[in-house]
Amino acid sequence: MAMSETHRRREMDAIAKRDREMIPRMLLRAMLVMVLCSVALVVYARLTDRPLVAAPPEGVPIVTERVIVLAGDMAGRALVTDMDGRVIADLPGDEGGFVAGIWRVVQRERMLRGLPDDLPLRLVLYEDSRLAIYDDFTGWRAQLIGFGIDNYRTFYALLDAPALDPAEDPALDPTAPAAGDGTGEDPAAATSVAN
Repeated sequence: MAMSETHRRREMDAIAKRDREMIPRMLLRAMLVMVLCSVALVVYARLTDRPLVAAPPEGVPIVTERVIVLAGDMAGRALVTDMDGRVIADLPGDEGGFVAGIWRVVQRERMLRGLPDDLPLRLVLYEDSRLAIYDDFTGWRAQLIGFGIDNYRTFYALLDAPALDPAEDPALDPTAPAAGDGTGEDPAAATSVAN
């Protein structure tokens, strides 16, 4: 009986030692020091009114700018038009996910402020190749390179894409009924960036 009691005590000691070593005390102290240093830096920056250094540079000349209106749906389809309602791009769900995502963010910002969804956005290309989208009505903005090169290219293509008038081409009218090809699919959903 004494043997089993000794054996059990050794097992309990081994388990207790293992539990203490799962997260070494030195690692916990290092994490605490990192948190305290971060808080100290933030407090110092706020108290001394340090400028934001991670903000994009100001004063960089604009190469080109385009005013666009976004519309989309939860399935990822996105419609990009100019101020006159001419279609710049009609992206199906498998191509327009990021554009529709930007539309949802802007839609939410505008909903919070009681603004309509169909107000324009500015798409701006700077001399240093930064591409940004601005909502001047809410103050929201996004530097598009931060979302990956494919998403950057999608918006970059919108800068030079011609705007097509839906009145001239019924396939571009998002409100028009689907063509009678028997499939019931919207022919505009297959249209990519207007050429």
